[in-house]
Amino acid sequence: MRTWARAGAAALGAAMALSACSSGGEPAAQEKVALSYALWDNNQKPVMEELAREFTRTHPNITINVQLTPWTDYWTKMKAAVTGGATPDVFWMNGPNFQLYAANDVIRPIEEQVDTSVYPKPLVDLYTYQGKLYGLPKDMDTIGVWYNKKLFDAKGVPHPAADWTWADFKQAAAKLSDPAKGVYGTAAELTSFQEYEYNTIMQAGGWVISPGGKKSGYDDPKTIEGLRFWTDLLKNKQSPDLKTMTDTTPIQLFEAGKIAMYWGGSWNVTEFSTNDYTKDKVDVAPLPKGEKKATIIHGVANVVSARTAHPKEAWEFAKFLGSKQAADILGTKGPIPAYTGTQGEWVKAHPEFKLQTFIDEVPDAVPFPVSQNTAAWNEAELSYLTKAWTGEVPVEQAAKDLAAAMNDLLAKE
Repeated sequence: MRTWARAGAAALGAAMALSACSSGGEPAAQEKVALSYALWDNNQKPVMEELAREFTRTHPNITINVQLTPWTDYWTKMKAAVTGGATPDVFWMNGPNFQLYAANDVIRPIEEQVDTSVYPKPLVDLYTYQGKLYGLPKDMDTIGVWYNKKLFDAKGVPHPAADWTWADFKQAAAKLSDPAKGVYGTAAELTSFQEYEYNTIMQAGGWVISPGGKKSGYDDPKTIEGLRFWTDLLKNKQSPDLKTMTDTTPIQLFEAGKIAMYWGGSWNVTEFSTNDYTKDKVDVAPLPKGEKKATIIHGVANVVSARTAHPKEAWEFAKFLGSKQAADILGTKGPIPAYTGTQGEWVKAHPEFKLQTFIDEVPDAVPFPVSQNTAAWNEAELSYLTKAWTGEVPVEQAAKDLAAAMNDLLAKE
C-alpha cells in the first residue's frame, strides 16, 4: 500500500474549521474505555490488531476497535467523520494531509515530552506544525531502483553499483532499451512523485517548496534539471510514452519484463516477492547520485483526535504504537518500522533482495514536500507537467508556469 499517495483534500478545510473547534474533556471515571483506531491497509490489519492486543494486555481497562477503511475511501470517510464530529480516537495520518488536519485543530498536538531522536528527523519534521509535534512515526519508506537481473544479463549490462550516478543510470537505460520490442530501460512516470520527480529534483540540488510553505521551487534552474532527467528519457525513447504508461502502469510493465529499471519503494517488496515473474528475477539498488545523494522519505504517523472523549487513554495507545516494543513486532510482519534500530527483522524477512539498501539510504533522506493544502498544488503539478511529458511545451516553460500557479495557490493558504 502506498502510504504517500495523493489524497483529494482540497475541500476539507472549511468542514474542519466548523467542526473541530473544540476538544474532548478528560475521561469520566470508569472501569472500561473503548477506543476506535482507523487505518487503511488491509495487509497491515492483522499486525495492527496484534499490537492492539499487546497494548490491552497491559491496559486491561482499554478496548481497541480496529477499523479498516480501504485507501480509496479513507479520506472521504474521514472528512465525513470530521464534519459529523465523530473522528476515530486514534488514526493513521500521512504527510500530504497532515498540515490540513493540524491547522484546523482536528488532531491533538503531543504535549508530553517525547524522545524524537529514535525516529528519522525528516519524519519528525514532516509531522511537526508550527513548532508542535502531532504524530509519532509508525513506519517509513525510502525509494530505490528495482531492476530486472535477467534483462541486464541478457544485454551484458553490469548490475547497478552502490555508488552509481545519473550518468551510469542513463548509460544503462540506453543499452537496455529496445523500443521495437516494447522493452525500455526505465519508466518516466508522472503520477508518483515520491518515486520519481521529487527524488531527482532533490538530487539535482533543487527544491519543491520553501521551508515555510510559501514559495514554489519549480522555477529554480536546478529543479528544472531534476525534471529534465525524466523528459530526456522520454525524448530518447528509453521510457514508454505517457499514453502507454496511462494504459498500462509502469509497475505492470516491470512485472511483464518490459521495463528494466523501476523506481519504487520499500513497500514493493511484498508485491515483487509474490509475483511469479519478479520473485526470482529482480533486486534493488540505491537511487543513482546526481549532484548529491537524496531519497524522499515518508511514513505513516499515528495521531490522536482533538475530539476524543478519552484523550489520556488515546495518547497512551498512540505512544505505545510509537514504541520500540511495537516496532519490534511491526518489523516482522509489516512495513519498515520507523523506530531506529528495529529494522533488522524486516530486512531478514526477504533475503532474496538487498533490502538493507532502503535502510542505508535514510541518512540521505529528505521529507516529502507538503504545505497546508498540498492537494491543491499536487493537481497543478500534474496539469502543468503533463504538457512537458507529452512534449507539448519545453520542460523549462512547464516548470515556470507551474511555479506561478503554485505560488498563487500557496498565497491562498
